[in-house]
Amino acid sequence: MSELKPHQFAQRISDLGLAERREVDQAMSELGVGDHNLDDMIKVMQGRGLVTTLQTDKILKGDRVGYFYGDYKVLYLIGAGTFARVYRAEKEGKVYAVKVLRKRFRDEVKELEQFLREGKMGLRLRHPNIVSIIDVVPDTRNPFLVMEFVEGQTLRELVRVRGRLPADLSLRLMYEIASGLAYAASLGIAHRDLKLSNVLISSEGKAKLVDFGLAALSDRNNPEKMADCPNARAIDYAALERGTGVRKDDPRSDVYFAGNMLYHMLAGVPALTETRDRLQRLNVTRFQEIVPLHERIPDIPGAANQVVQRAMAFNPEKRIQSAAALQAEVKKAIELLESGHKHRRDDDYNAPMGEQHDDDDVPTNEGEGYVVMLVESKATLQNAVRERLKSRGYRVLVISDPNRALSRFTPEEDPPADCVIFSASELGNLALEAFNRFASDEHTCSIPSILLADKRQSHIIQAARRGANRKLLALPLKVRELRAALMQLLSGVERREIGTY
Repeated sequence: MSELKPHQFAQRISDLGLAERREVDQAMSELGVGDHNLDDMIKVMQGRGLVTTLQTDKILKGDRVGYFYGDYKVLYLIGAGTFARVYRAEKEGKVYAVKVLRKRFRDEVKELEQFLREGKMGLRLRHPNIVSIIDVVPDTRNPFLVMEFVEGQTLRELVRVRGRLPADLSLRLMYEIASGLAYAASLGIAHRDLKLSNVLISSEGKAKLVDFGLAALSDRNNPEKMADCPNARAIDYAALERGTGVRKDDPRSDVYFAGNMLYHMLAGVPALTETRDRLQRLNVTRFQEIVPLHERIPDIPGAANQVVQRAMAFNPEKRIQSAAALQAEVKKAIELLESGHKHRRDDDYNAPMGEQHDDDDVPTNEGEGYVVMLVESKATLQNAVRERLKSRGYRVLVISDPNRALSRFTPEEDPPADCVIFSASELGNLALEAFNRFASDEHTCSIPSILLADKRQSHIIQAARRGANRKLLALPLKVRELRAALMQLLSGVERREIGTY
């Protein structure tokens, strides 16, 4: 490589057809007279845009091929996977993505057939949320696909950089993904390889599905056919379908893995543990032992959480049944969020809890197995808290007298509640005294408790005893704040068995 002379480098650019000779000569004229080294020549040629870094590296290595695929001039590598590489390329001034099967698979009949099948299927898919395949070149020595070029990044890169995505953004992206899936399903095509890296996010923020390499035209004539594992990418789908006893290419499989992507966006981590170990990926318990989303993210909007739960139901009969149904569910969740945000912007931030319109009114089971005692004398707030928490699975005991509430807890008996909420809105100092006594008595000090106080009740706020299992929340109270506090305080408390409380 170091033996290549500057003028030889320039000559190879024109010999390889990367630029016209006159363009090369014009670029060289910038160097002027005198001796110039190879670095100077490379700098001026790249500065003029006659060669890219990738092309330069190949010239220096002495490569004679790989600069063009058909009439498409390769500019640089934009992605590489196990089976193929994707390059940015141009033809007649237009930019494309060229997907090239790796050399080691070109002699593998199955891999070559799968690669070309992806291309042929892609030619049928024309949808704003699917990356279009424009041409398929089946040359067995050098097969490649030509696709639309999407300026942007993968969804995996977006989540890696930003971490958890906001619920409204996550749902919008999932709506677009589901829209593309529903369109493909209408043609009898499933994706079979749904993951964040197979979704491109354009510079305009639009989600576009890519890589239908494992897609298959559904064979409805063979209902007994079960999932197999032809290669590494099919393992997750095969494991789920075997574990749930459904046939290969069940449309609900794409729904499940779309749910996993939504979970990943909302939580910043995937629901399914990621591993390269084949046996671990085939283990059905991997799909059954998933940390509930609301345990990872206590303040997750119920509407978003409900979509994830229904999309990722292990029992396929309880799962959302199609991509189109998923799209409809996501749309409802988006409308609930938007409706809730609008109400809160208009009049809810200063309204009491009983008058609030929550932005996540879809019921969840996050509180199942927990008993909460509310100490509050105002009927409207009693009813508001009771109904909101019951819809989350909690059992709620309501007592209006703080002293009577404390008397329910005795050293000789199991505690009647796992957390006590004392409200000072009407009870004032009575609630404060009960809260502080609950925090100091030996038989109750380990039980979580929450004090609700108006921001104007500064003397109560200052006198409240704080601690690891004590929370102070401001009134007017937002439901989401109360839910988040409860989930945090109860995270180490064992849930009660159904029917025992």
